[in-house]
Amino acid sequence: MSLVDEAAAAADDHPPLDDDGLPRRTGTMVTAAAHIITSVIGSGVLSLAWAVAQLGWIAGSVSLILFSIITLFTSHLLADCYRSSQTGKRNYSYMDVVNSNLGGLQIQLCGIAQYSLLFGLTIGYTIVTSTSIQLIKCGNDKECRASNNLFILIYGVVQIVLSQIPNFHKLAYLSIVAATMSFAYSFIGIALSLTKIIQGNGHFEKSLVGVPVGWKGQTKEDKLWNVFSALGDIAFAYAFSSILTNIQDTLKSSPPEKKVMKKATSLAILVTTVFYLSCGLIGYAAFGSGAPGNLLTGFSSFKPFWIVDIANISIIIHLVGAYQVICQPIYAFVEGWCINKWPQNEFITREYSINFLGMGNLSINSFRLVWRTVFVIVATVVAMVLPFFNQFVGLLGAITFWPMTVYFPIEMYVAQRKIKRFSGAWNGLQILSFFCLIVSLLAAVSSVHGLVMSVQKYRPFQNVS
Repeated sequence: MSLVDEAAAAADDHPPLDDDGLPRRTGTMVTAAAHIITSVIGSGVLSLAWAVAQLGWIAGSVSLILFSIITLFTSHLLADCYRSSQTGKRNYSYMDVVNSNLGGLQIQLCGIAQYSLLFGLTIGYTIVTSTSIQLIKCGNDKECRASNNLFILIYGVVQIVLSQIPNFHKLAYLSIVAATMSFAYSFIGIALSLTKIIQGNGHFEKSLVGVPVGWKGQTKEDKLWNVFSALGDIAFAYAFSSILTNIQDTLKSSPPEKKVMKKATSLAILVTTVFYLSCGLIGYAAFGSGAPGNLLTGFSSFKPFWIVDIANISIIIHLVGAYQVICQPIYAFVEGWCINKWPQNEFITREYSINFLGMGNLSINSFRLVWRTVFVIVATVVAMVLPFFNQFVGLLGAITFWPMTVYFPIEMYVAQRKIKRFSGAWNGLQILSFFCLIVSLLAAVSSVHGLVMSVQKYRPFQNVS
């Protein structure tokens, strides 16, 4: 064997390592932006026409832009906290960042908020995906109403298989495909809305205040609840901060991770906001006060209907990938804790390499196989048992938007930069935090109201689209 061959073999046995002793990260701005877009532009983008309809042209537009600016600002603050300011030590997850900069009880509060939200999202994604499958099956048959449980089970099986992807580092291609699909169904929703406007001889909604009191019997109280819900939907649409640190941990160390991450978040939020504004405003222009909660359901009589089917297929593919992106922080936390607790247990630590259908080696870990399978099964069963679980997801989003997206990034930045209390910078940051707290509380109250209304109609295992 030549010296070159020996060197290559040695490199294979001892892959290049980063400064923390782990395999060298290979993530770039493109892969990071794809991960972010995959988690941000979810099927919730299709509800923004309804949200704008409740707020009207001015308040709807201002809300979308304002929350994008707030999220961009706090995401940049969070990116600065990836490495400890004094030691340069990496923080691998959101909880690690909180532990490094704040500590104490705030670590537990962060964990409860983060993992409750992520678990809720997995259930919400399961329900939304099954609904899209059902819409494809029924087409434009308005009388088609059947249980989604079979489709929920199919989605669960697919996620059990994909859950064996070890970590974020192996998800780059899946995220890029998922992000592409999110663009696809957003474009279709926008195009169909424009078509509806044109077919209506250019007529579009002109109300500046949104759905008026009295429309289809709407009372002032109903109007208020819907406005709060709309604000919650918009705030929740930008609530992705809990996975940003995990994504940043995939980036190459040169150039500095925080610089690349800021560029990635800026690109992702810019793209996201353009799509949010387009879907929200054009959808409202097309449907007016009757804007549906899911933009695509408003085109049930559209011909050819296969265009709507393509949009629903895109949603399905996107949420298959988004589910895995959302789950990775949960997987990493549980598996990291178990490895630290039982480092000598081979069931937990040993990796097996299996040649998968001749396409290359697949790394299998017994503990990962068992526990991730159980996790997906639990999420799938809950989605079947609670057909109104999306209300819970809305409540979780309302409750966690303020701490995860605003409070913790601001407090960690203040602690890291040692900003003095009651200074100009400190006062400005606290005012921003207080404003977002009020919005979260209003949205949470509205979600509780919607949840109570859903419970009154509750029927176990009756998830019907």
